[in-house]
Amino acid sequence: MSIHLDDYKELLENLEPESTALLHGAWPDAVKIFSPRGLDNYLKGTAALQGLGRGRGVVDAWIDETPQVAKEIGEDVVSDLATSALMLASKTSGAVIELMLATAPTAAKRLGDAHLFQSYLQFLNTLIAQAPRGVRPMLDNLDVLFRQLTLGGLRRWALWGAHAHRTNYEEQIRYFSLDSKESQAVMQKERKGTLFVDVQRRINMYLRALWARDFFMKPTSGDFETREGYKPFIENYLIHLPDAYDAFGDVAASEVYRAAAAHAAAHLVETKKPISAEALNPLQMAIISVIEDARVEALSIRRFPGLRQIWSVLHQATPEMNTSVGDYLNRLARALLDPRYQDNDAWITEGRMLFAQAQGRLDTSQTSWEIGVQLAHEIKEKGIAFNPRTDQLTAPYLDDNRYFWEFEEFDFEKSLAAGYEEPRQVRKYVSVMEFANEVEVETAGDDAQEIWVMGTEFFPYEDSGISYNESEGREPVSQPYHYSEWDYQIQLERPAWATVQEKRAKSGDIRFIDDIAARYKREISRMKFLLDAMQPQGVRRIRKLEDGDEIDINAAIGSMLDMRMGLHPDPRIMMRSVRKVRDISVLVLLDLSESTNEKVAGQDYTVLELTRQATVLLSDAIAKIGDPFAIHGFCSDGRHNVEYYRYKDFEQAYNEVPKAKLAGMTGQLSTRMGAAIRHAGHYLKLQKSSRKLLLVITDGEPADVDVRDPQYLRYDTRKAVEEAGRSGIVTYCMSLDPRADQYVSRIFGAKNYMVVDHVERLPEKLPVLYAGLTR
Repeated sequence: MSIHLDDYKELLENLEPESTALLHGAWPDAVKIFSPRGLDNYLKGTAALQGLGRGRGVVDAWIDETPQVAKEIGEDVVSDLATSALMLASKTSGAVIELMLATAPTAAKRLGDAHLFQSYLQFLNTLIAQAPRGVRPMLDNLDVLFRQLTLGGLRRWALWGAHAHRTNYEEQIRYFSLDSKESQAVMQKERKGTLFVDVQRRINMYLRALWARDFFMKPTSGDFETREGYKPFIENYLIHLPDAYDAFGDVAASEVYRAAAAHAAAHLVETKKPISAEALNPLQMAIISVIEDARVEALSIRRFPGLRQIWSVLHQATPEMNTSVGDYLNRLARALLDPRYQDNDAWITEGRMLFAQAQGRLDTSQTSWEIGVQLAHEIKEKGIAFNPRTDQLTAPYLDDNRYFWEFEEFDFEKSLAAGYEEPRQVRKYVSVMEFANEVEVETAGDDAQEIWVMGTEFFPYEDSGISYNESEGREPVSQPYHYSEWDYQIQLERPAWATVQEKRAKSGDIRFIDDIAARYKREISRMKFLLDAMQPQGVRRIRKLEDGDEIDINAAIGSMLDMRMGLHPDPRIMMRSVRKVRDISVLVLLDLSESTNEKVAGQDYTVLELTRQATVLLSDAIAKIGDPFAIHGFCSDGRHNVEYYRYKDFEQAYNEVPKAKLAGMTGQLSTRMGAAIRHAGHYLKLQKSSRKLLLVITDGEPADVDVRDPQYLRYDTRKAVEEAGRSGIVTYCMSLDPRADQYVSRIFGAKNYMVVDHVERLPEKLPVLYAGLTR
């Protein structure tokens, strides 16, 4: 289901003209970010905030910033953000609500999790009731605060100032503006050693280097979710780590993060089946948990011996600790991990012995169950009562082990695919006989688990000359092309990650193309002089050469005169005739995403129609010069389906066939630009020209339905441009997005892009740009 702004005309009829224009400008980006349900919430939130009557600034902040929040942490928080803004309307001014919305992307980026963002909104609601004059200066400094504090630290810092300056409003403002010494002192006290958001990329790279697979991590705050505290945990096969760690003695906080992430990843890799909790008491479960931790660590250390040092330095238990069951659990955990640890207690010794005897059976968690039950029976002889609340493991990197105590059905395959999409369809290529003998369902739809493809057209028995594909109306599917993608968070390529599917371009009415040429007669006449200047200029003589094809008579006479006058003659008396020809291949790559169907601001035509017009003029220009060129287009629906259309190929003449395909060009889906650039580069590499140019025409930044991180596809596209450059391909981008300056230079380079602020001027700018690039 697709949503259009016209569907909400009645709901948005009270918007001010400036807000309406802003919404139209933000709509192409919003369509790429939100699902239909998210778009519905986005537009209803716009109407609700307009109804508050708190000024246009609140509405404009919502329109501008909410898509950025959804990009960072998902669209599910949009309704919570709107509810918070409406609730604050009765407690504060419109300027504060506007500032809260304007800083929401900063909070979303630094928190990195939807649940933490919801807790942040609850915190704002509490603070505005206790220190209403401090909220605005705090929001002004939110970026500084979040760079040094966790969400819990921010909460404690803010509430301290609210209670200390409850009635002194001037000091309250100074405190929340970070101008007072006590404000700086409390902030320094609450400051944590290392924030999760600052080390997440390095930890991702570390885990990927160890296990050659991805693990998905999320931050959690112990201040708001008391059930977890600051202890790591695994839930739904995702690793949840504290949003901050302090240094542990001499061990840096970043190393604690490394140890915690590696330990949780070891559980995900080595746990194939859950441990049954039936008929077990809390003491037995606690000891089994210690053995299970040791089991997955031992298996990981076999593959990566260095992990032992990372984990063992965080165990501080000693033989002198003997007052509680928790002391013995910590001693046992250290003894099973660190062979250098000396502990002569009989129970610890027996635990070591049982674990050593089970080294050949560590591939199953049943071993942990057996050892744990036996040790639980024998520790009762010590006569120490067990308290599940206080007798906990103290090593900061250990998780709470809920992962393998879940009572729901355990799915190891699902654990491997956590964070990824559902499996793709399988495409199997078969012969005619296999097809005829085995196919049972000839009307299978797009949800089929396996699709059989024949390498050739299949014709019915009757000699009608029409294949089944043609009679059924199904287009033939090309061989898929697989390309890697660059993941900037782990600084590695994901091999064969994106799949490009070439689709047959549909034909349209060629009269549309002829009408475009007639409409732009004036622009074509302006271009005539420029195009004539670009034509090959025939033969050019290069003079003053020592080695050439023929003698330059004038230079030879000059040298003879020098000799007769007793001067040293110039030996450069030869010349060479060089035929001046253009040796360049050009591929025009068009962005055909859904946003191109939006109308140009203040005009009656769409971005797609304008792109078609510019492409027709450019094609006429290149055809007159004689340069080999191709026109391709792309759109995407996730990494498994990057659709690629070839409207004109290099060896194809620019005649009625490509013109008809350009007339049938449509806009749909999203913009996975990196994969499309790699595929376009594949065709350019096949050309024998000495110069190769890839001209990308787009109306927005790279985006796709299965990517929430806005930076991911930007970095991948930049990597694709760099790869093309190493192959001798110059990539130039013409962007129709007026806000493209924020990102396009980082993708294509400082000199390899042009932002067309007035989109209606694209048809006259594009041929001139081409002339400059290929001169």
